[in-house]
Amino acid sequence: MTIKIWVAAGLLALTGCMAEQEGLEPPKAPGDVIRFTAGRCFGACPAYTVQVSPDGAGLLTPERFTSVPGPTRFTISRVQYRKLLATLAPHRPATGTTQKIDQKSCTRFATDMPSYSVEWSRPGQQPTRLDFQSGCMDPRHGKLRVAIASVPKILDVQHMLNPKAVTP
Repeated sequence: MTIKIWVAAGLLALTGCMAEQEGLEPPKAPGDVIRFTAGRCFGACPAYTVQVSPDGAGLLTPERFTSVPGPTRFTISRVQYRKLLATLAPHRPATGTTQKIDQKSCTRFATDMPSYSVEWSRPGQQPTRLDFQSGCMDPRHGKLRVAIASVPKILDVQHMLNPKAVTP
């Protein structure tokens, strides 16, 4: 009986460690935790989620076609965090809302392109979210496409997204 209790306690402890590895710690610095997700496309586009906090913690969680095999932690500088905020700020919906830019809201649309999601969150507030289907080729969304394309470079994670180093 004692062995079963120790085994159960050990499994619970390991589960707690694994749960910690899957997300970021609550930030100590004030500001938004930004979660950027690049969805799948019809092809070999990297699919992943990146989370960054105002205190510099970062986590890249790959889904497919990346060069990292699993969740990978990294750090960013305050300058990188502020640049990310400034780059995404013109496209941020009203606090606590979700904005969707998809085939229904576009006049020129290409299929099979990846979708992107940006979520800004703070403890005690409703998250703010932008969902963008990159097949939307309307000129009015050109600056948003440029902003989204710049996120990996701003965070200096493009080396983790190399689709030539494919992970299933």
